[in-house]
Amino acid sequence: MARIEQITSLANPKIKGIAALALKKAREESGLFVVEGLQLVGFGVEADWELVTLVVGRTQISGSKTQELLGRLYDAAGLVLEVTQDILEKLTRRDNPQGVVGVFKQRTMSLHEFGGRLAQDNAAVAVVLEGVRDPGNLGTIVRTVDAVGAKGVLLVGHCTDVWAPEVLRATMGSIFHVPVVTGTRNQEPGARLEIEDFLAWKKQCGAVMVGTHLHGEVDYREVAAKVAGKPLLIAMGTEQSGLTEEMAAACNVLTKIAMRGGAESLNLAIATAVMVYEIFRGRA
Repeated sequence: MARIEQITSLANPKIKGIAALALKKAREESGLFVVEGLQLVGFGVEADWELVTLVVGRTQISGSKTQELLGRLYDAAGLVLEVTQDILEKLTRRDNPQGVVGVFKQRTMSLHEFGGRLAQDNAAVAVVLEGVRDPGNLGTIVRTVDAVGAKGVLLVGHCTDVWAPEVLRATMGSIFHVPVVTGTRNQEPGARLEIEDFLAWKKQCGAVMVGTHLHGEVDYREVAAKVAGKPLLIAMGTEQSGLTEEMAAACNVLTKIAMRGGAESLNLAIATAVMVYEIFRGRA
């Protein structure tokens, strides 16, 4: 059973420490991140992630099923803090916060380990994001990868922090189901997967890489037939300028999604969803 503390002061050091996790520096130094909501915290516990601290506003928790799930979270947590409404508002930065906040230990997968998993499945599909900067896009893509059953997300270059609150909210709990690669063998918090390291790995991993590009000559609906029988990496570039020339040159196939209306481009998360679902449809 977890150690339980009741806290009423906003100045409590434990509360200040959790509130600081809204900042990237604090997340990198601690290797922790925060998730809000009973269901999402429950997803993390069910997936066997380490729940370091559980924060609960006791007056907001009611219902037998809710109490049953909360009991499992109490059992899983290393520390439980029972707090007041104003503390919950401080931690979530919301006027009407949900009654549960979970502080979890970060978990990412090394490029080396991910390559081993990819090599075991010729039908595997993963998404490579180069320089994604929008938190909502990254979180939505993680959620989409989870929904379609792809193998994971690889973040290449300078990307937004996958542990940022805005990203985690957009994943809707899928962060606990989708392996995220942010480095090579070194998985220290804040590790970055540089493009040179990624491309060197790509040459050895045996996967085919398909990139979306303005000059792509293959229609996205024809890609699946061209890359059958091998693990597949779907490379998507930045929201502003797409894939870099270096990444595009490393792709085995360059494709594009046809625009029949007046729009010049699709939102990154939507374009990724179109590509991923079309690949899986074509491989079915």
